[in-house]
Amino acid sequence: MALFNDEEQQQIRKAIEAAEKNTSGEIRVCVEKTCSDEVLDRAAKYFYQLDMEKTRLRNGVLIYLATVDRKFAVIGDSGINSVVTPEFWDETKHAMLNEFKQGNMVEGIVVGLNLAGLQLQKYFPHQLDDKNELPDDIAFMDGN
Repeated sequence: MALFNDEEQQQIRKAIEAAEKNTSGEIRVCVEKTCSDEVLDRAAKYFYQLDMEKTRLRNGVLIYLATVDRKFAVIGDSGINSVVTPEFWDETKHAMLNEFKQGNMVEGIVVGLNLAGLQLQKYFPHQLDDKNELPDDIAFMDGN
């Protein structure tokens, strides 16, 4: 029940890898069809379910989407939240929404990944001992 075809999934994965290339930060994309909760609550639930709070520098970012309900959120862990302005998250969501409104779901996700990657690179540059702490694949959830 993939919500994206193989090519789209690969495009998103490559964007995650590119966004993480120059940072010690970690970014995940989490997708499901429906969201029965408040979108930020749902994103936070999956943030912890995906162990994103366990990164060494607490610099994980989650892009969450419920495609059928047309809801999405971008949230970060305490490390990234302590250094970016609160407006950053709203600006990122706005840039993504501009793509979504044009029917460009994958492009909207890629925009969010790029913006998050730039902020992570700025505040959490790549370190010599850096390792990829979280998978780069899309986390497909079942809506429960």
